[in-house]
Amino acid sequence: MAFSGKYEFESDKNYDEFMKRLGLPSDAIEKGRNFKIVTEVQQDGQNFTWSQHYPGGHSMTNKFTIGKECDMETMGGKKFKATVHMEGGKIEVEFPNYRQTSEIVGDKLVEVSVCWFLGR
Repeated sequence: MAFSGKYEFESDKNYDEFMKRLGLPSDAIEKGRNFKIVTEVQQDGQNFTWSQHYPGGHSMTNKFTIGKECDMETMGGKKFKATVHMEGGKIEVEFPNYRQTSEIVGDKLVEVSVCWFLGR
């Protein structure tokens, strides 16, 4: 499935709970609630450039090849190593505190993030 394209944020579910579990302070959660993030994906076979553009001109870009370890960065700026996998048309990557799965549904990019830990 081709991921290349530009996708504008439309909606989220359980935003507050997810951000609290990641340890973000309430003022940061409130600020981020109304962000209209634009995700831009460039795919060349198994090679990806995945960029997220935030209000105010801040951007974050991760480049990776499916199945190969790479350097990545969280939206908070934390750098880590990960291996991105693709299964059944879905891209999966394990961030330090959560797993993110991304897929194309119709003409939309659907991203689901699940925390590794409960409580907090």
